[in-house]
Order: sequence, then structure tokens, then C-alpha cells
Amino acid sequence: MLKSDRNHNCVAMKEDGDVSLKSSSKEEENVVGYHSTNVKKVRLNSTLTALLDDPILADVPKKPTLLDVDTLISLELGSAMRISVLKLDGTIIDVAIMNSALLKDLKLAIKKKVNEMEQSKMGHRHISWKHVWANFCLAHHNEKILDDSSALQDFGIRNNSQVHFVPYVMSKNSRRHSRRRKHRFFHGLNKCT
Repeated sequence: MLKSDRNHNCVAMKEDGDVSLKSSSKEEENVVGYHSTNVKKVRLNSTLTALLDDPILADVPKKPTLLDVDTLISLELGSAMRISVLKLDGTIIDVAIMNSALLKDLKLAIKKKVNEMEQSKMGHRHISWKHVWANFCLAHHNEKILDDSSALQDFGIRNNSQVHFVPYVMSKNSRRHSRRRKHRFFHGLNKCT
């Protein structure tokens, strides 16, 4: 019985040794795996940064999404178009959108491009796009584009076309653009007299 107890203890010690060896090897794998994953991420980020700094890829955003890359590939293949947007301050921005894009797609691309530019220049800055679109609209060859669901091609907008912002105020009642501003500065004073 004494001999079997020793054998049992030896087996138990051997198993404990195996467990400690297994756990230490797992810890080493985790540490090595952690470092190799970090190394891979750092290499990928440095490669991506180097690629995005290349002048050939200047039109690719700094943090591109899959949609951005897809649109740029479509632009190269001819199924997307580049549109220049003339802002009121005289600066021009270029956006790439699909050939079948609607006005709402163009507005979204402008919003994204301007926000990205403002973020890179000034840090966090909030632009009220609701205010922008309530007071301005886009025009192409002096024809105002008002309906968000209208196709840009219906207005003659093609690749390398230019659109520009024009002042235009939306009335609150109809949520449509009006020809003139509906409210006055001293509107409340007329009711008192």
C-alpha cells in the first residue's frame, strides 16, 4: 500500500509539473502572440501611412472607409464622377460620387469632405449642416438643385462638373425653399401695436 501511495504521489507531481509547464508555455505564447499582433498592427499602420503620403494617392482620405475606396476605384473605372464644389469663400473642394448619385448623396459627400478638412486644420469644430442646407442650396449653371431625391445627371452634372453654393432660404411652413426670407428682425413688434 505504501508503494502505491508513492506511485500515486509521483503521478500527481508529474501531472502538476505538466500543468505548470503547460501554463508557462501558454503564457509565453500569449506574450509572443500579443507582441506579434502589435508588431503587425504597427507595420500595417506605418505602411498605410506611407502609402497615403504618396502624391499619387492624394485624393484618398487619411482614414478611408471601404465606401471611399470603392468610390475611388469606381472613379478610375468610369462608373463614378468627380465634382468640384465652389464654396462661398472662393475655395474649391473635389468630391467623388457614383454616376447614379442623387442630390442627397452629393450633400453627404460635401459634408464628409468639409468635416474632414476642418478636423485636420482646426481640430474639433462643429458645423450645423441643418443650418447650411436651410440657408443655401447647390446650383449648376445657375440652376438651383432643390430636391434631395433628384438625380444629378438630370441637371447635366457629369464628371468634372462644378456646382456652387447659392443663398436660398427654406420656409418653415412648407419645408420648401422660398424666394425671400419669411421672418423679419422686428417681427414681434408689429403684433404689440
